[in-house]
Amino acid sequence: MSSPFAPEHAPVGDVGAALMMIDSRIKSVRDGSTGTDPEQQALIDQFMASLSPQEAGDVLEGACTLVYVFTTWLQKAHEEHDKDVIEYVVPNLVATMNMMPRSVRPEAIPTMAGLVVSAALGLSPNLWRKQYGEWTEKEMNPLEVTAFLLAEHINRITGDPDFATTMVAKALSTADGG
Repeated sequence: MSSPFAPEHAPVGDVGAALMMIDSRIKSVRDGSTGTDPEQQALIDQFMASLSPQEAGDVLEGACTLVYVFTTWLQKAHEEHDKDVIEYVVPNLVATMNMMPRSVRPEAIPTMAGLVVSAALGLSPNLWRKQYGEWTEKEMNPLEVTAFLLAEHINRITGDPDFATTMVAKALSTADGG
C-alpha cells in the first residue's frame, strides 16, 4: 500500500524556476561571493514578485522536488559504498545550517532535516511538510539553502561544479521531449 506522502501523489511544481535560483546561488558562491549579490537578489526578488500566488507555490513545490531528486541521487551514491544517506548527509547538513544563523534560523533546521529524511525514506518532502500546515515565509530561505547544500554536496562528490544542476536540466529537457 502506497503512502499518501509518496512522491507520485505530489505535484512536481516549477522545477525549472527553482533550479535557476539554486544554480544562480551556486555560481555566486563559486565566484567567491560570501553574501548575496544585491543585483542578483534584486533580480530574484523581482522575479518572485512577478509571480502569482499559484506560480510562487509552483516554485516552492519545484524546490521540494529538487530536494527529493538530490537526496535520491545522494542516497544511491551512498548505498554504492554501503553507507546510509541519513547517517552521512543529514548531520553535515544540520551542522552547516547551524553555521548560517543569518540565512537559516535555528527553529527551521529540524524541518529542513525532516525534508531530507522524508526524501531518503521515499516520501515527498512537500507532502511531508504540508501535514504540519502551510509553509511559512521564514521557511523559504532555509528551503533554498537546503536544496543548495544538497546540490553542492553532489557537486563535491562528483568533482563537477555543475553536476547537480546539469543532471536536473537534462532530466527536464528529456521530460519536455528535448
